[in-house]
Amino acid sequence: MTASETNKNELLSLKGIGPKTAGALERLGIYRVEDLLHYYPRDYELYGAPKPLYQLTPGQTEAVEGVLVREPVLNLYRGMRIVNAYLADMTGRLQLSWYNMPYIKGALKTGQRYVFRGRVYEKNGRLLMYQPKVMEAESYRKSCAGRLFPVYPLTKGVTGRLLQTAVAEALKGQSVREYLPEEILQRQALSGLSEAYQGIHFPKGKEELLRARKRLSFDELFLFLLEGGRRKRRQERQASAYRCRPDLRLIRFIAELPYSLTGAQQKALKEIMADMSSGRIMNRLVEGDVGSGKTVVGFLAMLYAGLNGFQSVLMAPTEVLAEQHYETVRSFLNRGELPLSAVLLKGSMTAAEKRAALERIRNHEADMIVGTHALFQQQVDYDRLGLVVTDEQHRFGVAQRYALTEKGGAPHVLLMSATPIPRTLAGILYEDLALSVIDALPEGRREIKNCVVGPSYRKTAWKFILEELRKGHQAYVICPMIEKPEAGEGQELPETTLFGTEGLENVTEYAERLRGMYPPEIRIGVLHGKMKAQEKDQVMTAFQEGSLQLLVSTTVVEVGVDVPNATVMMIENADRFGLAQLHQLRGRVGRGKAQSYCIMINTSDSERAAERLEILNHSNDGFYIANEDLRLRGPGDVFGLRQSGELRFRIADIYQDAELLQAAREESGRILSEDPELQEHRALLERLRHAFPEEYRGA
Repeated sequence: MTASETNKNELLSLKGIGPKTAGALERLGIYRVEDLLHYYPRDYELYGAPKPLYQLTPGQTEAVEGVLVREPVLNLYRGMRIVNAYLADMTGRLQLSWYNMPYIKGALKTGQRYVFRGRVYEKNGRLLMYQPKVMEAESYRKSCAGRLFPVYPLTKGVTGRLLQTAVAEALKGQSVREYLPEEILQRQALSGLSEAYQGIHFPKGKEELLRARKRLSFDELFLFLLEGGRRKRRQERQASAYRCRPDLRLIRFIAELPYSLTGAQQKALKEIMADMSSGRIMNRLVEGDVGSGKTVVGFLAMLYAGLNGFQSVLMAPTEVLAEQHYETVRSFLNRGELPLSAVLLKGSMTAAEKRAALERIRNHEADMIVGTHALFQQQVDYDRLGLVVTDEQHRFGVAQRYALTEKGGAPHVLLMSATPIPRTLAGILYEDLALSVIDALPEGRREIKNCVVGPSYRKTAWKFILEELRKGHQAYVICPMIEKPEAGEGQELPETTLFGTEGLENVTEYAERLRGMYPPEIRIGVLHGKMKAQEKDQVMTAFQEGSLQLLVSTTVVEVGVDVPNATVMMIENADRFGLAQLHQLRGRVGRGKAQSYCIMINTSDSERAAERLEILNHSNDGFYIANEDLRLRGPGDVFGLRQSGELRFRIADIYQDAELLQAAREESGRILSEDPELQEHRALLERLRHAFPEEYRGA
């Protein structure tokens, strides 16, 4: 029996999961019972005490209790079957509506007391509740009132109710083995692992949830730092087989560039060249703000390796970005007339193209290799691979980076990230790496003009975008959702549809709306994460080449390609995103000579959301934004917005958990100083093997 079949059988042992559901769970990355326990809720719903009708506020999700005052009515509206009912208490009356749930009509009894829970809307001066959940009053008081219920990311074939049932079954039958030493649990006041799983999935209250989140966040940070510390110790003992020597041709090449490197770029390059010349293996991170020119520094490091007779690779997260980097490398080589050659390797190449590229790499007929994940596939054989450059390093897992460096026999490693992280946090997170910071933009780069506005500004923004498109420029519109979700049993009606209230915008409908408003000659494209890789690349290539003028997209363009002609970035529901991600998105414009603009639509009434967005409104400095974000985001904010753009922890957040990060650093350092090989901590070593399997192949 294969490992895949064993894992699937493991899921099938849980009540309520059949082969079809197990297949759907795999789309969520859930293959084993342990994966299910680590599939943490994205949010929680607090089921509060029912409110009198006169206290209801439009836009809030509430529970109400009362008596149905008349028989529910089934109506047809634009092809949909809608059930309407009316609830009354001593303070007023409330309309309740469900669409495409006709069975509700027979389930409700006139004169009986119920609790309904749902989002409150206002229409024509009346309060309404759409798609509310229905419970008998006594049952609600006994099993729901005052409790937090998990809300999970879902996919087709997997409902929230199914996930809750499956997790409950897993917790019931799973024997959770504790691996943290008792002294750490006591010193850091951490709950046990079994208790933490229970508390994160089914908390009895906010305090229990906070304790669970603290333990599981600590685990992620601690294991990450522990493995980083072990790698650092191994690297420090290892001499480099790829020691580089200064070469006048590189100095001459830099002097002949059509632009001058900034002081920050020069400093970073000097640090990189010193590492590569030291006789030790370089492990360095270049952290540069959006548009700071960090990729140029990476190219120059590859030239340095090539002029010393070593191959180098540049790994990009997307094929479109890899192609752009390849063309830039080729232009570098042509400009300097250097005796080096470049090759592109990507998954979508034909078999013949791939064979030719692999042959050139194997025979060292290619000095600089640019590509995607295809670079570390088994059939790729390098000849004296001396440098690995990983662009947007957070997009690749530890295992992927390790697989590539292993192929080269311990080459120099240069990681690059466009996500500014406060230096206090970066020094801990990247303790196993030397750090170079490029914190100055190239001369002549025009600052992006920002504005934060409410939804009422949309029509003005659309008109402004059309004016920019007619000038020959291009624009992005970012939406948080791919498409309108369909409401079913127990689901709330999306705010975006049917009843016209504001809510989360989705790419699919937004693009159609703009196509209906804009002249037919305006070419509009759509991009989102559910598209196949080839489709995404086709859309991005069309936008890059200018055959598409407006791109309506989700955040998949966060790490995209340079489109210097794009001058407007409009971000819908900007209050829903973390500051780091907003800054990354904004960085898609402002790359050409024309003035660029970023319009952020704030759909929240929260003062905190307004304060956060004002930071972006008044600054384009990613390092300042990162520090302000750290100041605003205190520890223990369970419902705070998760960041995107930096390290992808499942539950930990480096901003919320800054103090926990420091504690994890101290504990991991203490263990490694006393037991560097973890001989006395076998449970910890086993956990590391499980968390970072590629690090322990053959161990």
